[in-house]
Amino acid sequence: MVRAVRESPGWFAAVVGAVLCVLGWYGVSGEALTARQLPYLASATVPGAALIVAGAVLAAARAPGRGGPGDLTDRRVEVLYTLLVEQPPDPDPVPDPGAPPPGSAPGGAALLALPEGTLYHRPGCLLVAGKDRAEPVDGPRLRERGLAPCPVCEPAPGRTD
Repeated sequence: MVRAVRESPGWFAAVVGAVLCVLGWYGVSGEALTARQLPYLASATVPGAALIVAGAVLAAARAPGRGGPGDLTDRRVEVLYTLLVEQPPDPDPVPDPGAPPPGSAPGGAALLALPEGTLYHRPGCLLVAGKDRAEPVDGPRLRERGLAPCPVCEPAPGRTD
């Protein structure tokens, strides 16, 4: 009984409300005068109806599949938690002799821009990091496209080395 109340309080509230409505109806049916029927309505039938409505709302809010261990929301939270607490991979302690030095762009360019972007960035800028579409740009290309410096990485204006 306690487990059922804990697992589905909406159904429990609806059942209690139905019992109160039946008791109120039984009390009202035994009285001929309206004045004597009101206490039964006020003390049993109205609260019973309110409990039935509240129980229905609680039961609807706790639809099947919600709150269980296989719940989609729970799985998504677990994935996000794993991503947030996952340790980044250790950097390679031995640099590759053929790799470009850190901070340089592909092809040796000093600045990067996205094809549809309006800003130019340093190669290490977080706004272009990991984006394959970032392309190297030089001074003439900056002026041609009218690119502005990134407010995050603040590349030197017109720097092309």
